[in-house]
Amino acid sequence: MEIKINAMAFSYASVPVLKGISLVIEEPQFVSILGPNGVGKSTLIHCINKILDPTSGTVFLDGKNVRDYTLKEMAKEIGYVPYSSSDTFPLSVVDTVLMGRHPHAGWKTSDEDLEIVYDTLTKLGIEDLAMRSFNELSAGQHQKVMLARGLVQKPKVLLLDEPTSNLDVKHQLGISRLLKKLSRDEGILVIMISHDLNIASKYSDNIILMHGGAIFAVGTPAEVLTRENVLTVYGVDSEIIDDGGRPHLVMKDLESDECAPMPEGAVCICPN
Repeated sequence: MEIKINAMAFSYASVPVLKGISLVIEEPQFVSILGPNGVGKSTLIHCINKILDPTSGTVFLDGKNVRDYTLKEMAKEIGYVPYSSSDTFPLSVVDTVLMGRHPHAGWKTSDEDLEIVYDTLTKLGIEDLAMRSFNELSAGQHQKVMLARGLVQKPKVLLLDEPTSNLDVKHQLGISRLLKKLSRDEGILVIMISHDLNIASKYSDNIILMHGGAIFAVGTPAEVLTRENVLTVYGVDSEIIDDGGRPHLVMKDLESDECAPMPEGAVCICPN
């Protein structure tokens, strides 16, 4: 699957959000989209999967304009895992994941649909949750179930909006590792929005860094996550440490160089 974006722009009413977006993403890989809040990351993927219609410019999937896809056709090509929220379903995990088979099967469930669902749950290591109520699951389990619902669509592209938000460190690493494995083993183009620069650096094949509604840099983690780029885009200075050939960023808070007042008897362990 190739995603090609030509001179795309998008505005909400008269407020521009995206401007001059031109980009080509192809081949199975794991791509992270980074950038500050409000820079247009979610809007970008919503224009890719036809949730939003660009104000100008075009988006192509394998050479076909997304405007020419029906929503059902689009759902067969692209899986979408939205931002984690408090949304719940009064359904079992199996029934929740089965919702992802609708583009292929309509409302009638076949043995093949069930087989795909259980196979996907097994791959994600959550087959033991099959008959549990979705409402009873933890945040980490919710994320895996929603990921399963996207995967049973058998998409060529999987778009995820902050899939590791609200998760502890262990689950953040687990979900990111799983996405990397899926892109490699299943031949899926995985595109993830993230706010965690170090997780994106650790697992991504390539990174898209956005700034001011436009693409600021595209490339490998080492090419994109430089001290200069992070300072320009986020306004934060950092130190870059090599972590097995990938950059690991240690952020500097220059406004906290001096020790804060300490309670009587407390011991200061800061370097100052």
